[in-house]
Amino acid sequence: MRRDHDIDNSRNERDDQVRMFGSDEEIATQVPTQVQSVVEGSGALLVSEFKPSPDVDYLQELLAIQQQGPRAIGFFGTRNMGFMHQQLIEILSYAMVITKNHIFTSGASGTNAAVIRGALRAEKPELLTVILPQSLKKQSPESQELLSKVKNVIEKPYNDHLPLIEASRLCNMDIISHVQQVICFAFHDSKLLMETCQEAKNLRKIVTLFYLD
Repeated sequence: MRRDHDIDNSRNERDDQVRMFGSDEEIATQVPTQVQSVVEGSGALLVSEFKPSPDVDYLQELLAIQQQGPRAIGFFGTRNMGFMHQQLIEILSYAMVITKNHIFTSGASGTNAAVIRGALRAEKPELLTVILPQSLKKQSPESQELLSKVKNVIEKPYNDHLPLIEASRLCNMDIISHVQQVICFAFHDSKLLMETCQEAKNLRKIVTLFYLD
């Protein structure tokens, strides 16, 4: 009887430990994946003594979006980028849309096209708005094909007579007026994009700038 009593006590102690600390399976499910950390926000991260470095400041800015709830976010960037960069931008755009942020971008190739593809994958068409610098007919055939899948496309045919660089500058300013956050992918010598980011800062928008060089 004493041996049975000791066995029961031992079993009860183990059960108490499982309830207090959780089983191995339960603990495993509490640790967020990298995707959850980005998509669900920093609230999904376990408490630690992690001390951020300047190298991850831009990631903290992105996670801050989720801490403050859905936002309107403007995506800008160069047309000239490799396939890997475009894939990363698609993933970021997809993550922003599935967490209910409203994406604004333009219709060029490169960055804009990657943003549009990622947003479309999220299957929330109401959360993607594409503002063109000129009319749709002025876009390349590839861009027109992609834009045919977008629900909210705003054209500016009254700018068709302008040089593309000037029409793009006006378009970027229009996008900035609709958003609280700006995310930009550029080279250090991308003059128009640098001007766009500076204008966004002047208007007290949050600007996250990724340099590709």
